[in-house]
Formats: sequence, structure tokens, C-alpha cells
Amino acid sequence: MELIVKSRNGKITSRQRLYIEGKLNRLERFLDQINKVTVEVSEEQRRSEGIVHRAQATLVGEHGILLRAEQRSQDLNSAVDDVVDALQRQIERYKEKHWRRGKLRRQGDEIVMVGDTEQDLASDDGSELRIVRTKAIQVKPMYSDEAVEQMELLGHSFFLFRDADSNQINLVYRRRDGNYGLLVPTELL
Repeated sequence: MELIVKSRNGKITSRQRLYIEGKLNRLERFLDQINKVTVEVSEEQRRSEGIVHRAQATLVGEHGILLRAEQRSQDLNSAVDDVVDALQRQIERYKEKHWRRGKLRRQGDEIVMVGDTEQDLASDDGSELRIVRTKAIQVKPMYSDEAVEQMELLGHSFFLFRDADSNQINLVYRRRDGNYGLLVPTELL
């Protein structure tokens, strides 16, 4: 397992690095297919709480497994402990679903199409909205039900993936009614 530890602001002491590595290496007991774990730590100043430590871990495993957890705490070690606990719960949930179903497979061919809606790029106070963060992602081939599982494991409301059958980029998302939608690109006429 490759372990990468990053700090957004400030340096990580060798003692903190050893603590983080020790905690995250324990995850291999729960899932032996872990290829890479990236941990990002930072300090944030909050009005009500003072200085808060944030720990975010992204776990990449075989067969497209992608898990992410983020926790905040007054102490960096507590934040790391909470992240490891959250990842452990996600691994158990993933294994339970995976083994209960036998193997990952597509369920049904129902596709929910969504029409175009235009949104004004101005916020309520009249200022213009802007992109504040850009993130590069790996788009792996998978089926729509696997993409929904990944989305739920990450705790996101959408997930971008490459369809294993058509090799096109698709997007699954959680609808307000609790169901899921699938966006499939089409060519303009």
C-alpha cells in the first residue's frame, strides 16, 4: 500500500507522520486490496471553535474501489482516529454489499433523462459566482450500479464515470425524491 501524507498549511512532524502511517496501515486488516491512500491534513481557524485540525483521507483499491472520509477535531490525532473509523465503516459497508450480491453487476436498463435548465450564475447578494477549486479525477470504466455505490460510499450527490459498455462519460446523481438519475451524453443535431 502506497501512503502519501500532505499538509495544506504548515509542516507535519515526524511523530505526527508516524502516527498517521500507523493508524492507516491498520486498514489493510479490513481490506487487503488497497493500492494507495492519500491523507491531507490542515489547520483551520474557526470563530466558535478556535483552531481546528482537518484530516481527509482518500483510499484507492483494486477494481475501482474509491473511499473518502473527512473529519475535524481540536486535536490532529483525534481527527485522524475519526477518519480511520469512518473509512473502516465504509470498508465494512462495501464488503457487506459486495459479498451479499456475489459480484458487482448492472441492475436494469432504466435511464432517467434530465432536460436542460439554465441557472443564473449570480448569487443572492448580486456578486458573481466563480470556480474556487479544480480537481483532477480518474474516470474508470464501470456499470451504473457500481457508480451509484461509489457515490454513496464517498457521500457525494453525484459521481462521474466511464460506462463499461458504451465507453462514454456518464454521470449518476441523487434526485430530490431519493431515487437516482443517470446523465448520458448525446450529440447535438
